[in-house]
Amino acid sequence: MTATTVRDLVPAELRHRWAEQGRYPDRDIYDLFSLRVFLRPEQAAVIDDDGEVSYAELNELALLMAANLRRHGVGAGDVVATQLANGRHACAADLAVAALGGVVLPFPVGRGSHEARSLVTRSGAVAVIADEDLAGAVPCPVLTPRELLAPAGAFTPVRSDPNGPARILVSSGSEAEPKMVLYSHNALLGGRGAFVGRLIPPGEELRALFLVPLASSFGSNGTTVTLARHGGTLVVQRKFTPESTLDLIERARPTHLFGVPTMFRMLLDQPRTSDTSSIRVIAPGGAQLDATTAQACRDAFGCTVVNVYGSADGVNCHTALDDPAERTTGAGRPNPAVAEIRLVDDALQPVPVGTAGEIIARGPMSPMRYVGDDDLNARYRTPDGWVRTGDLGVFDSDGYLTVVGRRKDVVIRGGANISPAEVEQAIAAHPAIRDVACVGVPDELMGERLCACLVLTGEVGVECLSEFLAAAGIARFKHPERLLVLDELPLSPAGKVDKEVLRRLAR
Repeated sequence: MTATTVRDLVPAELRHRWAEQGRYPDRDIYDLFSLRVFLRPEQAAVIDDDGEVSYAELNELALLMAANLRRHGVGAGDVVATQLANGRHACAADLAVAALGGVVLPFPVGRGSHEARSLVTRSGAVAVIADEDLAGAVPCPVLTPRELLAPAGAFTPVRSDPNGPARILVSSGSEAEPKMVLYSHNALLGGRGAFVGRLIPPGEELRALFLVPLASSFGSNGTTVTLARHGGTLVVQRKFTPESTLDLIERARPTHLFGVPTMFRMLLDQPRTSDTSSIRVIAPGGAQLDATTAQACRDAFGCTVVNVYGSADGVNCHTALDDPAERTTGAGRPNPAVAEIRLVDDALQPVPVGTAGEIIARGPMSPMRYVGDDDLNARYRTPDGWVRTGDLGVFDSDGYLTVVGRRKDVVIRGGANISPAEVEQAIAAHPAIRDVACVGVPDELMGERLCACLVLTGEVGVECLSEFLAAAGIARFKHPERLLVLDELPLSPAGKVDKEVLRRLAR
């Protein structure tokens, strides 16, 4: 895969215009990272379970990995898949592939061998770097970080086209096979970099703790954005638990927390014994944020809460640092330095303010294309570079976006459509409910009925919950008719609530 063989589905004139507007750094990922190494070699780059590494030390690891990858035949334009736990080796592997002029394809630890084989085969990856034993499961060599850190000869980094391919993000979405979304260096450093830049208070530095896997779409803002674009410190742990996270916050003193709402609810359940005063911004993403959780985070951590809406497919919007609290549960105003957003009908025509429409996005962070599936490009990309998200949203008169559900994520009860996201938002405000996710369960009479999967702090029954929702203005046919009570909501390897597991449990 090279810049000359991969067609970018965003018109070239738009890419050039964004570069002229200063939206892009017009440097490749390793080149920009090496500038950070030159400017502040002793600054902490990564704090993980094994301690701390500086920018200079991380650079040494990356170049050693790059030299050994080249010795194994990896060259410019090649795809290298990685399945590594959060830590310095995951960051070094990202940078090593970039230094080679290759394309990295990270996917989270915990995804099965079937999915690994699918991703590697469809992407054409020539090697896999993994902590786990994937030998025999994939049709290419599997290398461990230890092998790649063996002594090797000198290595000279490759300079890559900033508009050329750099990273493939994996998005499971609702497709039979995981979607693979190809990003350029500029889209990551410029578009995604501008998103994170808006979350850094003026005059402050970035020490970002990512609770989600660095191999996820949200986690892609780690190596490429936190380190290469902003020269910050990346704080990570191999596995999220609320207890270990609070200990890590006290030890590493992060300024920003990135995770999904369920993770923050789990943190809120822990006793307030750790010093969390370093935190300036909490940024939940990956699922709808409710007002109760947002306010509880503000009260517990004494910081700003920013709601992030986005996906691997190429959309991003978030609330601002100075937005009032009542705005936090919306998606904020689109940032043109990241992505312009429009709401359209089925014919891709704009809908009026206050009317729900499909969210489409285009901007500096727009990915180049889907990989290994031309049908996805035909379905979700328009000829002029817009990405169709399948999400539904509403703009108010002030230009604030609210996400109201997905076109496909609909429970159909007796012919009536129910948006699980709408019901989840209302249920989350109940004082006896700590966490919620709603799924449809098959029903012979109605086709489907709505099941609320709950983590409780008190007692709640179907009738009690229905009364609460009625008082909140939720139509009766949308009320859950089944309840599934759990100790915790299951999380996918990417760190999101795993609704497929919940559907199986509910059935």
